[in-house]
Amino acid sequence: MMARPEMRWAGGILAVFAALAFLPSLVARDDVLNFVFLILLAITLAQSWNVIAGFAGQVNLGHAAFFGLGALVTRALWTAGTPILLAMLAGAAVATAFALLIGAAAFRLRGAYFAIGTLALGEILRTTANNVLSEISTLPTPAIAAYRLSHRYYLALALAALAVAAVALLAVSRQGLGMQAIREDEEAAEAAGVGALSLKLLALAVSTSLAGLAGGLFAYYHISYYPSHPFSPHWTFDALLMTFIGGVGTLQGPVLGAVLYVVLKEYLALRWVDFHLLIFGVLFIAIVLLLPGGLVQAAARARRLWSAGG
Repeated sequence: MMARPEMRWAGGILAVFAALAFLPSLVARDDVLNFVFLILLAITLAQSWNVIAGFAGQVNLGHAAFFGLGALVTRALWTAGTPILLAMLAGAAVATAFALLIGAAAFRLRGAYFAIGTLALGEILRTTANNVLSEISTLPTPAIAAYRLSHRYYLALALAALAVAAVALLAVSRQGLGMQAIREDEEAAEAAGVGALSLKLLALAVSTSLAGLAGGLFAYYHISYYPSHPFSPHWTFDALLMTFIGGVGTLQGPVLGAVLYVVLKEYLALRWVDFHLLIFGVLFIAIVLLLPGGLVQAAARARRLWSAGG
C-alpha cells in the first residue's frame, strides 16, 4: 500500500533533521548553530499554528498568549531548579489549560468568536506582563558559565521533529480528517456524524501544547531575558505568515515557510539595517498576494505546467 503524501514528506523532513544532528560536531561556529536553531524554533511555531487554523479552520489571533505562557512558566520553574524538560512540559500544560478554557466557551458559538477570544486573551496577558513582570531577568552566574548553545540546538531539533511527526500523524488520522471536514463545512461535517466541538478542542490542545513547548524553548535559549517579550503579538503574526507563505493546511508548507521567513529576515536585517522591516513587509505582502496557496500550491502548479509542456 502506497504511503500517504504526508507520511512521505514527514520521512524526508525527519531525514533532514537526522542529518542536522551532526551539525554541532561539523561546524565550530556558534553563529551557524544559532541560525539553524532559529529556523527549528520557527518550524515548531508555524506547525503549532497550522494545526488549529490549517486543519480545524479556527483562526487563532492570540497564539502569542500560549507561546508566552509556556515561556513564563518554563523560565520560572527552570531558574528555580526544575529540570528543563519538566519545566517545559509544565509550561505547555498551563498554556493548553488556558486555551481550553477559552475554546470550551467560544467553540460553542459560530463565527469569529474564537478568534476574538484568543485575541482578547493575548492582549490581556501582554498588558499584564508589561505591567507586572520585571523588565529584564538574567541567569545566575553559575548557569551562565554552564550555558551551552549545543544543548539548546539539540532540544530545538527534537522539538521540531516532534511537531512535524505530530502533524503528519494527525493529517492521516481519523481525527485529522474530521478536522479538515470541519474546516470545509462544519454543518455538513456535523450532519455526517463528526463531533465538531471535541475535534476542535483536540486541535486546540495539540496546537497550544506545541506553542507552549516552543515558548519554553525560547525561555531556555536566552541568558538575558525580557519576560514580556514572548507575549508580543508579532509571535502570532510570525506563525501566521510562515504558515500562509508555505501553505496552510499542509505538512511541508510551514517548514518551507519557516525556512524562507528566517533566511530572508536575517539576510535583510544584515544587508539593509535601516530599511529591512519595510522591505521585509512589502516582500511578504507580495508573496501572499501572488501565491495565495503558498509555496506548496505554487510548486504543484509549476509541476502541472511542466508536465503539460512536456
